[in-house]
Amino acid sequence: MDLHQNLLGEPPATRLPDLPEAHEALAAGTDPAEVAARFPASSAAWAGLAERAFAAGDPVATYAYARTGYHRGLDQLRRAGWKGHGPVPWEHEPNRGFLRALHMLATAAGAIGETDEAERCSTFLRDSSATAADQLQG
Repeated sequence: MDLHQNLLGEPPATRLPDLPEAHEALAAGTDPAEVAARFPASSAAWAGLAERAFAAGDPVATYAYARTGYHRGLDQLRRAGWKGHGPVPWEHEPNRGFLRALHMLATAAGAIGETDEAERCSTFLRDSSATAADQLQG
């Protein structure tokens, strides 16, 4: 018997709905700004904007884009039945935009000296998906 087993169990994994038109546009190389304008619920588009801003050396814009993608994803998670905790698997492609936005929010928060927020977001990412944390944080 595992003495550290959670007897209440873990909530079921949350899988965000697919936004196929946004996904296809991003996969085709459409500018994430155009995709975000057409599909503002797409966390993947906002994450792409955050990644691009960070690569350009603009942590404040990174933070703003990542925060938008994070909040759009939280809204969708809640509509999908998420109760504030539990797995958000990286393996489910539509979850990746939210997880990338969360990672970029942690990264940008660290870059602007918001240490508590960076730690909170990094922990949230790892708690949501260890695979995503490994993939994104290295």
